[in-house]
Amino acid sequence: MIRRPTRLLTTAVAGTTAVLLLAGCGGGDGDAKANDKIAGADTGTETPTSPTPSATAGRPRIELPSDLIYTFEWPKTGDKAKDAVLYDSQQFIKAVDMAIAEQKPLDAGYRFYSEGEAAAGSQKFIQEFVDYKDRITGVRRFYAAKVQVNDGGTASLVYCEDQNKAYNKSLKTGKTEVTPQSKGNYVVYSSRLRVNKQGIWVTEKLASQRGSSVCQP
Repeated sequence: MIRRPTRLLTTAVAGTTAVLLLAGCGGGDGDAKANDKIAGADTGTETPTSPTPSATAGRPRIELPSDLIYTFEWPKTGDKAKDAVLYDSQQFIKAVDMAIAEQKPLDAGYRFYSEGEAAAGSQKFIQEFVDYKDRITGVRRFYAAKVQVNDGGTASLVYCEDQNKAYNKSLKTGKTEVTPQSKGNYVVYSSRLRVNKQGIWVTEKLASQRGSSVCQP
């Protein structure tokens, strides 16, 4: 499990619960409820095609440590806007981890993909790693994404993460803090995004809940 001194390591906006945002994620059939499992949460072997980027010009280059591996079980939906939301959300996640690895709380990469509360929350999150001279290593597995694109250029996204094989690594000692597997390593995220003038889906708000039953297999 990835963790900080508070034993809760997720890029979250303080004071907001993912359960509330789950209820507002979509208006169609099959919307997630607080006590329901998200469809696809028990799958872990498929390697899907990556969603399509919304735009290419001006994107920051994201370079990460070779011992940090991602599994995004987010196949293409066939909808151009939804696939762009998924792609840009992936880049936001990676950009935050790059800022952690490079110990740069104000790195331009994650700020390219976020603004407002999400950007401020990410800066605080990154700063804690800088304070403790840690970064993330291992495997971060993301799955069970539910995306809805709304009128007016906004979108909502709910997804799960399995952190059972992701850990903190000390930059001072080079040692990895391997923690046991547990239900607390399953995290549900809920985000709100909007498309900017450059065609990038930026995350405006991000909330999370650790140990959520909706993400457990």
